[in-house]
Amino acid sequence: MIEVRPGGRRRIDRVLSPEYVEGLAGLDLVEVRARRDDAAQEETDLSYLRRLLHGRIDIVRAEQRRRATGESTSVVDQLAVILADNAVGPAMGSGRYQTMEPSRAEAHRRHVEALVSDADLSDVGSLPDERLALALQTYQREEASVSQRRREVQKVMDLLNDEIGGRYRAGSASVDDLLAAERGKRSEGESR
Repeated sequence: MIEVRPGGRRRIDRVLSPEYVEGLAGLDLVEVRARRDDAAQEETDLSYLRRLLHGRIDIVRAEQRRRATGESTSVVDQLAVILADNAVGPAMGSGRYQTMEPSRAEAHRRHVEALVSDADLSDVGSLPDERLALALQTYQREEASVSQRRREVQKVMDLLNDEIGGRYRAGSASVDDLLAAERGKRSEGESR
């Protein structure tokens, strides 16, 4: 379960704190954008974690299907096809185009491995049916939790994007100012 701790120091704790989006109109545009970018990074990390979980779910389901149909080809031999099927299938949920890389990829991988000993999944064909069913249930429960948190983060991003867009529509922010700020950031980076 992805827990949110009120007053916590993790990014998800900050982003999902009610205070994160309170009083946006009183914040300068740079701060609103920084909060939006922070929320976008959290969404990227949650999306990555979801993808890891979906891969494990697909592996377990494939093994269950293999057993039910009596197919002799091992899941390991079909791994590329199993994982590619989900990758090229229709999009599910409220995915958004992401330009960021996950910031905690290794931590997310370890988290997923800890849910169900991945040593077991290295030889999924040797697991008893009950253990396979438990693994699937565990992964699905965690995926539902991650998906819920991701939707909550997306709502925060929507509020922040609405604030930014409203400022542009009202004329209190301009693209020229944004471009000048970006040029200034690049100049600072080049002079270091």
